[in-house]
Amino acid sequence: MELSVKGKFVKALPEISGEGRNGRWVKQSFIIETMDQYPKKICLIAWGDKTAAVKSMNEGDEVKAQISIESREYNERWYTDVRAWEIERLSAGAPSGQAQQNTPAAGTPVWSQPPESAESPSDDLPF
Repeated sequence: MELSVKGKFVKALPEISGEGRNGRWVKQSFIIETMDQYPKKICLIAWGDKTAAVKSMNEGDEVKAQISIESREYNERWYTDVRAWEIERLSAGAPSGQAQQNTPAAGTPVWSQPPESAESPSDDLPF
């Protein structure tokens, strides 16, 4: 079964590395957002030399990843990983300075004055 997912690169999470009985290992998780009618964010994991592809990605890049889904049990709980075994950049996103130039920061309220009606008295008390 071959699975793939396509979306916009959102961000890379910190790289994690360690030593195992087979030598040194490294993994890096990253987030992509699908471009469906109802977009979803997916956390993918890149292992070994695939982390270099994640480091080269920029926010907004269009990415396609071949994935495998694995689940494992630990203490009667199940954990699922979405491993990206092939990562391909389809197109580059907007340069980081240009993308947010004209847009207000997320979460910043935009204040505006209420429209004045012709019938409203000069004081603004509702009674």
